[in-house]
Amino acid sequence: MAFQIFLQLTITGLAWGSVYACIALGFVLIYKSTDIFNFAQPELMMLGAYMTFAVITIFKLPFIPGFLCALVLMGIIAAVLEMMVVRPMVGEPALAVIMVTLGLANVLRGLTGLIWGYEELQFPSPFPDEPIMIFGAAVNQAEIYTIVSTAILLIIFFLFFKYSRSGISMRATAEDAKTAFLMGINVKRVFTASWALASLVATVAGIFLASFTFLEPIMGHMGLKALPAMILGGLDSVVGAIIGGLLIGVIENLAGFYLEDYLGSGINDIAAYVIVLIVMMVRPYGLFGTKEIERV
Repeated sequence: MAFQIFLQLTITGLAWGSVYACIALGFVLIYKSTDIFNFAQPELMMLGAYMTFAVITIFKLPFIPGFLCALVLMGIIAAVLEMMVVRPMVGEPALAVIMVTLGLANVLRGLTGLIWGYEELQFPSPFPDEPIMIFGAAVNQAEIYTIVSTAILLIIFFLFFKYSRSGISMRATAEDAKTAFLMGINVKRVFTASWALASLVATVAGIFLASFTFLEPIMGHMGLKALPAMILGGLDSVVGAIIGGLLIGVIENLAGFYLEDYLGSGINDIAAYVIVLIVMMVRPYGLFGTKEIERV
């Protein structure tokens, strides 16, 4: 019985960790390509979930076509936001860019509330309700689909950055934008593409999160839990974002069940940050982040 409970907690933790991993992956995609930390990423996740909900319910589309349409719309929206809001800030101090992304997050949250209201909405989840048994543990099918989808995303983006011309251009631009420009890389296009890709990943995360909970404009706050995942894995590591998110999800779930009676409620929220603090003291650049060496 104890093993079944542990297994169920672990799988549920991996499912929630997959959501964190997808959001963290969006953070990393933009940071890796543009050297900009986008605090509006959780709101892009929330908007992507609402956009999928709207396309499916308004046009009465099956889930897959509705999801693909929402991906296209989110890619366009993110590209427009990058060109109109973020691109004019290129070359400005990092703090100014961060404040712009924070302002963008508030605007997206407010507009979503004005359009769809602030009440919780039931997302039309495509996943079957019947649980499946794994070694005696009852597991929600949505959790299995979430974990598998995250694994597929990891493989896709690893291959994208490793072998594709666009991925290599993004890596080169993040390393040194001026040199990349002199080498013939269209830096502006790279910036726009990174925002579009990050919005697609955010939409996937938003759909998973909405399937676990509800649609609401403040669901972006849940996306902030991806920050410790990204820091744990490394700010510029795609693999680190995925592994960091999975670790945070499992640690939170196990700590909430096994330690709550001893350390009180809310220990699951604190556990992730405790782990991050411990890791950062040993590896300040994260588990898989690139170590920067500065000559003095």
